[in-house]
Amino acid sequence: MVEENKKKTAKQRPPRRSWLRRFGSVVKWMFILGILGLLFAGGAVAGYVTSIVKDDPVRTEEFIQQQVGLNAITGFAYFSDGQPIGQLRTEEDRRLIEFNDIPQLVIDAVLAIEDNDFYEHKGVDVSGTLRAVKQKLLNESVQTGGSTLTQQLARRVFLNLDVTEDRKVKEILLSLRLERFLSKQEILTAYLNKVPFGNGSNGYNVFGIKAAAKGIFGLDDLEKLNVAQAAYLAGLPQLPSKYSAFNGLGEFNEAAFGRAINRQKLVLRRMLEENKITTSQYNEALNFDIKSSLAPHTKKAYATFPYLMMETERKASEILLKLNEETAGTAGSSTDSAQRLEEARQQLMTGGYRVYTTIDKKVYSAMHSISEDSSNFTKDSKARGVEQTAGMLIDNKTGAILGMIEGRDFNIEQMNYATQMIRQPGSTMKPIAAYLPALDAGLIQPAGILDDAPIVMKDGGKGYHIPKNANNRYQGLVTARYALNKSLNLPALKLFNEKVGIEKAWAFTKKLGITTLQDDDYNAKTGVIGGLRYGVTVEELTNAYSSIANQGAFNDAYMIEKIVDYQGKIVYQHKVNPEQVFSKQTAYLMTDMMRTVITDGTASTVKRNYKHFKDVPIVGKTGSTQNYGDVWFMGYTPDVTLGMWVGYKEQINTLQGDTQKRQAQTLWTKVMNTVIDKRPELFTTKEFAKPEGIVKATVSAYSGKKPSALTDKYTTDLFNAKYVPTESDDGISKAKYITYNGVNYIPLEGTPEDFLKEKIVVKREKPIQELVKELLAAFPAMKTHEPLAYYMPADAKTDYPTEVDPRVDDGKAPTPPGEVMVSYSTGKAVVTFTPSGSPDVVGYRLYRSLGGGSFQKQAVLSAGESTVFRPGTPASAGATFYVAAVDVAGHEAASGSVAGDINPTPEPTPEPEQTPETTPAPEGGILPENTEDPGMIIVQPPGGNDSTPLGGTNGAGNTGNVNGNASGNAGGSKGNNAGGNAGGTKGSNASGTPAGTNTNTGTNTGR
Repeated sequence: MVEENKKKTAKQRPPRRSWLRRFGSVVKWMFILGILGLLFAGGAVAGYVTSIVKDDPVRTEEFIQQQVGLNAITGFAYFSDGQPIGQLRTEEDRRLIEFNDIPQLVIDAVLAIEDNDFYEHKGVDVSGTLRAVKQKLLNESVQTGGSTLTQQLARRVFLNLDVTEDRKVKEILLSLRLERFLSKQEILTAYLNKVPFGNGSNGYNVFGIKAAAKGIFGLDDLEKLNVAQAAYLAGLPQLPSKYSAFNGLGEFNEAAFGRAINRQKLVLRRMLEENKITTSQYNEALNFDIKSSLAPHTKKAYATFPYLMMETERKASEILLKLNEETAGTAGSSTDSAQRLEEARQQLMTGGYRVYTTIDKKVYSAMHSISEDSSNFTKDSKARGVEQTAGMLIDNKTGAILGMIEGRDFNIEQMNYATQMIRQPGSTMKPIAAYLPALDAGLIQPAGILDDAPIVMKDGGKGYHIPKNANNRYQGLVTARYALNKSLNLPALKLFNEKVGIEKAWAFTKKLGITTLQDDDYNAKTGVIGGLRYGVTVEELTNAYSSIANQGAFNDAYMIEKIVDYQGKIVYQHKVNPEQVFSKQTAYLMTDMMRTVITDGTASTVKRNYKHFKDVPIVGKTGSTQNYGDVWFMGYTPDVTLGMWVGYKEQINTLQGDTQKRQAQTLWTKVMNTVIDKRPELFTTKEFAKPEGIVKATVSAYSGKKPSALTDKYTTDLFNAKYVPTESDDGISKAKYITYNGVNYIPLEGTPEDFLKEKIVVKREKPIQELVKELLAAFPAMKTHEPLAYYMPADAKTDYPTEVDPRVDDGKAPTPPGEVMVSYSTGKAVVTFTPSGSPDVVGYRLYRSLGGGSFQKQAVLSAGESTVFRPGTPASAGATFYVAAVDVAGHEAASGSVAGDINPTPEPTPEPEQTPETTPAPEGGILPENTEDPGMIIVQPPGGNDSTPLGGTNGAGNTGNVNGNASGNAGGSKGNNAGGNAGGTKGSNASGTPAGTNTNTGTNTGR
């Protein structure tokens, strides 16, 4: 039984497997495990790649084409003649090139060193990558790099430049996609437009082969590159900062240049190996002197013309912003205006625009030769800083800005003082806001009469304010021409406030391009002499004056002539669009009035220093602000207008001394002389064109109207024929009056006749009596003021009486005068006394007795007139005198009699009489002939209202009184001028104001 079981068990055991079957089984399982391993590895790799690119967008063909074609292209600015100013602000220089413009030599050099299998691979070169890995692991001397040009382009366009494994994966995938959508030519062109090549000779980082050829070798045409230069450029993109022969300042870097040469030799060897060049070409390239072919060092435009480049950038950005808004339909929107302006600026910087300006290079350089010469300026002050200046030269016909002075030193102050600074204009605003609108409306003509007498203005801080003139005097009735010549404030204020009106004056001013006016300025009664909220810019004020030179047609000043995009398309072209703001006749009259500002007025420095009177006529207007915080001169020729400002950065720092106060005139003349010398072809018009409708006429010097039978003073000047006066003189009348404290009154009944005067007197718009009332009412509310007599105009004693003598008889005789004394001067008696204390005294009588005889009345003096009698009695006469005080009722109270001293007191030698300054003709220049005098006051009958000669545009105006003037507007020459406003040469001027006084003591008293 046991044996049977053993046999049975043995039969049931399976047979043993052969070794072949076992090997097959192992192979099978290894295969299965291999497949599983591959699947696992593939999954891991896929997962790893997925984790890397999971946040990357899927880039469409359109997006790829757009991004690859997107280039930041360098823009440039140009002078008016097409000469380059320089590269627009950026640290990069980028210039695009098309594939057809890339020489094969350049392509061969680049591919030899960067990607010699470029045309065979599909974006990734596996063998090249493995070769690069091997070279890196073995640290071989030749390192070819593993990235294809496509990979480098993908990295530069879509990825950052950090060296990471993640970036490499993305780079490979993007390269495959780029090769799917782009041709080899497109990839190669994009690469050569985008890769960096280090610094150029001007210090800019050059991007792209075209910018590299220009920046490194100074070549605009790539066809001019030789083998050595092409190989040199092809070697730079690997490490542009390491191989750059120039630093960030454009200075030569010897060490980096040496490294670049070693790199060039490698490129040449690779080109030889790839059969791109022959052995002879290879040897010739090795022997070529690359260093001598490098571009010469040049400064960046922002170092050479920093102000101009910044202004070009600013104005061009504003234009692009406006174009963008018009395209988007958002013109005029103020939402995020600053941000949109910055976007427009970035568009300008990177869009490859070419900006053509109106700036004349010779003019600009001539102007800066003055501003950059420190000898033309006051020495720097620790307290006040640097004396600054700004100027602008504008073409009258077009408004084109030909040149400017933006400041003295960009390193000191980057703000453009000519276009961005806003300062008080002083008296340069008078022609713009007072005389021009008044002339155009027929409210005044050059011979029209204005009253240079005080006006009392409301002032919140002081209660009242009484403006003053720069000469510290009030000159009474003057012609408009004379008022402008001497830059008198009160006539301008009256035109601005009373005749034109502030609303109309500012509306007129805005039409001339002044945009800086504020709402507060409509309440500024002194705005016309510089009392504005902020002020004006040099550009806008010069622009306004150029409209006068352009016969009343306003052109908005501009500096950008056209803007061209990188494709050569003109995206902006300036169009001259003049607007006739005022008549040609008004412009001509204003021009002629400003001509005599130079020949006879406040612009004596210009008159003295200008060298081209014979060839280039000029006119202009001075201006200064309170305490000379700013000084201006606005002047023009028939062709150009030049505005100049001088001051300190902070207006509180004022200009001091006569030299600084006249600095704007000095610099204006230096600039104009230099520009005429450098660019005489700009000054082709030899005289200001006289339009039809300009006539000469003689009018009353009292009213500016037709002379009447009573008229005994005349003035002849130019008129707009539309506004020649037809009404007769109503500015004078014959009257009997009495003078008290310098003012004429209607006498009381019973006032002694010997104190009354009966003469032709002036009937002004506001009688002096009314002015006195206003002044006396204002004084108590003012913290400080001058004595009443200070405010009396020089011709107050000729005023027509409208008020009755305010003195009242007290019913008793006045107290007698005291301290009567007699002395002798040059042998003639001089009797002095002290006034009576009685308030009703009208004057004093002088009585004389000779040799003990009876006393006889010799002379009278009105009260307040003087306390000195000069009877002319000789010492030998043995005369005795007394003085009697007389009241309004005729009561008389006499002093004690006094006898004269028989020993005469010799009179000291008199001081020479002060005369107005006369200026000789400048050396090398010829002053205008002074043969006719517009605005001249004459006392002889003219012999015919329309035939009296008048100076033309080449004459030198003279608002003086040539033959004597009892109450004239300007002092006479060799004549008596008892009440004249400006002292006469070699004449008597008992109460005249010396011409040329340059004291500035009132608020906003500009000249």
